[in-house]
Amino acid sequence: MRKLFVGAAAAALLAGSALAMSGTADEPAATEWELHSKVSIEHPEWSRDAVLYQINTRHFTEEGTFRAAQEELPRLKELGVDILWLMPIHPIGQENRKGTLGSPYSVQDYYGVNPEFGTEEEFRDFVEAAHGQGFKVILDLVANHTAWDNALRTEHPDWYEKTWDGDFRPTPWWDWSDIIDLDWSKPGVRQHVGEAMEYWVREFGVDGYRADVAGYVPLDFWETMRERLTAIRPVFMLGEVQQTAFHHSAFDATYAWDWHNTTKNVAQGKGDATSFYGYYAENESLWPREAMRMTYIENHDSNAWEGTVQENYGPALEAMTALSFTGEGLPLIHNGMEACNSKRLQFFETDPIDWSQGAGCNYGELLGELIEFRKANPALENGQWGARMQQVVTDKPKQVFAWVRQEDGNKVVGLFNFSPEPVTASLADGLAGGRFEEFQSREPVVLKAGDEVTLPAWGFRLLSSIAN
Repeated sequence: MRKLFVGAAAAALLAGSALAMSGTADEPAATEWELHSKVSIEHPEWSRDAVLYQINTRHFTEEGTFRAAQEELPRLKELGVDILWLMPIHPIGQENRKGTLGSPYSVQDYYGVNPEFGTEEEFRDFVEAAHGQGFKVILDLVANHTAWDNALRTEHPDWYEKTWDGDFRPTPWWDWSDIIDLDWSKPGVRQHVGEAMEYWVREFGVDGYRADVAGYVPLDFWETMRERLTAIRPVFMLGEVQQTAFHHSAFDATYAWDWHNTTKNVAQGKGDATSFYGYYAENESLWPREAMRMTYIENHDSNAWEGTVQENYGPALEAMTALSFTGEGLPLIHNGMEACNSKRLQFFETDPIDWSQGAGCNYGELLGELIEFRKANPALENGQWGARMQQVVTDKPKQVFAWVRQEDGNKVVGLFNFSPEPVTASLADGLAGGRFEEFQSREPVVLKAGDEVTLPAWGFRLLSSIAN
């Protein structure tokens, strides 16, 4: 039976191929062997070389308000970021609240504004001011769960997941006792959350969303909402998930958790430069070419629960940051990074960032220079617009991670020493060859096969050339 089935399938395949290949000399017919991308969404043009900036309104300023955050927009403009991601702006539940102020991810009302941050009009003013200075604004959306005292719990108790004995249920396995899970098999849940998403885009001009625990919500909901939101205006969607399918019809960008974990492991001596091979090989072979994967050094979760950038990266911080901005990926700056914030910000309390740390902060200058370098080199753009990374082979593979990204006359070479000792390595071939300008110093550089390059401990070099 197996042989008969295979034979029949082969015959059908050959017949199909013959039909598909029958065409005219002027108009060759397509075949089933041609590449057809599963990605049906179009990234907004303004996301082409965009850099994300995350704002935790509670921590961002001393006042912790939209109005105070609005005053900081010129500074962010000077830094060079493009898309402002605001953590949840909605009222926070009182019942089972954690800490004094509670978690922004315990949403009491999808249509309301947290009075801690200001009024609806002050939020609208923030968005309009941001747009006026060239920014896009995306909101953090918490679709998987609500606060215990969200009105939906009493108005629609059947919209929630239940425990074995019929009680309301927090997300299982995690210590999320301040929230309860919505039941996404209920059409009313989809309608309520979906219409709230449309409301902020239509009525306030929001440019998209960062979807909290996006993988805990059915993919078809996100796909439906991407289409509905795009009918209102071009939007950008970032999903807190690491699955390829979420890029097909829903999200522009998702989290690169594997990249983040690899950078920390290497920085802490739990791996060497070859540790990146697995991530970038999978990124090239498995993920859609259009996928933007957020290569982040820090966000609100990592700062609060994993440690500060100094704790996680130590002397490797600058090199890992440079890789996040120049390798394939979508870079993120978490508020306070540019001021060398050295504390774990309290998640459930008022804990303003100490911006005075920024005085003499070379890391803040580096972030601005990396953004400028990124925007000057089209090969470093996001998604399908940017160039693939090609491995540069050296005789020190465990210490030196080297690559080239090049397209349309623009060539960028990255040389990274991911070890605590200085290294001199020789280039095995001519891939990195050419005439370049050095990052920061802008001094001319010539490379060819067999040349030796020297890098300090945890050092890096970025070289670029643009054909005239």
